[in-house]
Amino acid sequence: MLPTPHIKCDYDVVYEPSEDSFLLLDCFEQDQNFLKNKFQDQFVVVCELGPGSGILTTFLMQNKIPKRENTLYLALDISPWALEATLSAQERNNCQESILEVIQSDLTGSLRKGMTDLLIFNPPYVPAEKVPERPSGKDERNQWLDLALLGGEDGMVVTQKVLDQLDNILSPQGIAYILFCARNKPEQVAESMRENGWKVELIIYRKAGWEILSVYRFSRLPILK
Repeated sequence: MLPTPHIKCDYDVVYEPSEDSFLLLDCFEQDQNFLKNKFQDQFVVVCELGPGSGILTTFLMQNKIPKRENTLYLALDISPWALEATLSAQERNNCQESILEVIQSDLTGSLRKGMTDLLIFNPPYVPAEKVPERPSGKDERNQWLDLALLGGEDGMVVTQKVLDQLDNILSPQGIAYILFCARNKPEQVAESMRENGWKVELIIYRKAGWEILSVYRFSRLPILK
């Protein structure tokens, strides 16, 4: 079993690692050889959208996923608290040798087209009447945490924005891992993406209390010659 990063931050403003976080850790432990083989001969750009506490990006750096060298890690979050927590997690777990850039960004707005090889997203997936507005400053502490939790109708409003941008975000060989809860209707989402030309695979799922969580892997179908 791969080591889990030690995380310490202000959970009043940053999402505390929970069942969904640990499911993603298990997902990447399970898929580490697949990723190493896929990206073995190239420079790799890894991007986590919404790193929160930084536990997942730090886990990847700590365990050299997808590989030891030629890997750039990006962590994009709208919350300044999450970016601070991610940098702190890197330092706390002695991962400074890994190249990490944290960027304050609303979803994928700061990503260059076709440059991301591995995209990871644990979205705000809790169904809500609407997606919260972005707080105007750090003083609105509780509202930053709401942004990490509430995903609008079916909990899918934010996730759908990312799915709609996958073709622009990912490199030609790029893949995305996205977490869903059952109320997001992931089977329907997967089928819709397949109809739009994507290869979609269920990688791991788990019952967590009253919820069922799952991680799907999205990649382009090979071009037939």
